[in-house]
Amino acid sequence: MSDSVNTAKRARKAGIASYVGTTIEWYDFYIYGAASALVFGHAFFPESLPAGIGTLLSFVTMWAGFIARPLGGIIFGHFGDKYGRKKTLVVTLVLMGAASFLVGLLPGYATIGVAAPILLTCLRVLQGIAVGGEWGGSVLIASESAPKGKSILYSAFAQQGSPTGNLLATGAFFVLAMMPTPDFILYGWRIAFLASILLIVIGLVIRLKLEEPENMQKARRKDAVVKVPVIEAFKKHWALILLGAGALPLVQVTYLKTTFATAWATDESHDWAYGTSSFLGIVAIALVVQFIVQPFGAVILSRVRDMRKAIFWIVVPEFALMPLMFFAIQTGNVWIAVLGMAAATVPHSMFYAGIGGILARAFPTNVRYTGISLSYQLCSMTVAGGTPAIAQWMYTSTDTIMPVAILGASYAVVSLVCTLALLQKTGWVASEESNAEKAEKIELAEATAEFDREDAPRP
Repeated sequence: MSDSVNTAKRARKAGIASYVGTTIEWYDFYIYGAASALVFGHAFFPESLPAGIGTLLSFVTMWAGFIARPLGGIIFGHFGDKYGRKKTLVVTLVLMGAASFLVGLLPGYATIGVAAPILLTCLRVLQGIAVGGEWGGSVLIASESAPKGKSILYSAFAQQGSPTGNLLATGAFFVLAMMPTPDFILYGWRIAFLASILLIVIGLVIRLKLEEPENMQKARRKDAVVKVPVIEAFKKHWALILLGAGALPLVQVTYLKTTFATAWATDESHDWAYGTSSFLGIVAIALVVQFIVQPFGAVILSRVRDMRKAIFWIVVPEFALMPLMFFAIQTGNVWIAVLGMAAATVPHSMFYAGIGGILARAFPTNVRYTGISLSYQLCSMTVAGGTPAIAQWMYTSTDTIMPVAILGASYAVVSLVCTLALLQKTGWVASEESNAEKAEKIELAEATAEFDREDAPRP
């Protein structure tokens, strides 16, 4: 079998494994968001709290997972850059599954009092650590195994796990919410968390058959790994890490669309409020749209010579579409809400498809896992985790959705500016090697030559 056929086969296998693994990880992470919007305010906090405060506090516990994500990026980035991507991804999958399963078994406030929200927060932190190490490794196992010039396209396999996992989580709660409300709050929601253990087994079977990407194998053979990747990453690439974090707020608008919007749109104090199942159905349709259109973002970025132009035209429509989504929901008309949410989904999902590959190109192999994980998780900690709580506070304080709509549009502005700056520093032609990859190739060639000279027989 030729090398090109082997490469293509290995790339497909890595892409599929990346997709399945991230689907499972994101399912576990997103069911917590759905439960925070619908259940946790009732199950894990006193019923005597003022209206909306229980939901706000449940969003704060969700934020704890995001705060922990950079720690996961550092821990698993360290091991992924030193010992390889495959083993690290197996550990993140098991950790996430265990934490989610335990949430499903956790007694509520009525049973163990204040210990309930404390333990819930601790398990959410474990989820955050797991997903903090998962995303970077999944992107790399796909992009580093890709044929030459197709790393951005193959990195989109990992990104497809997010809408799929979110769709599975939304679908699970859509079905479970059909139960009588007391039963759903008492035990129904737990089924979604307990079921994650079955998905973990499937993911492990697939991931254990993976091969380590060739560039990582070379780095280990040539002893090109660094002792402490996080120090190396911050020392030499701090600007890229910050630009990468700044490029990612647009990705986090999904928490405005799903977590916050679900709590807001199903609040029965509105005369236009939706039923829980009805609005989860709207969210599910938007996720199907995301799943379908998202890969086109990676295709466009791979085929357009200047990725800066592609990013500009992908992101700019979100400036208007995200604010319009909230006003579409507020009409109380299901089909107008579907149209508004589906339209707002297109720009940020296409952007999400390509940004993982763009970030992977920014860093050399020996700190790549750490670098892209830190970029993603720093943004997640500061933006994604706080988004539902900040949006809820904005709405509760002003009694109008306008500030939240402006917040969503501002994410797109920040992402556009930082992504363009990142591409300017790293290179903007997807089919060519990035600046980091060119420099790494030169360094590896020099190290190989030095190794050969030392091994050469003496006259």
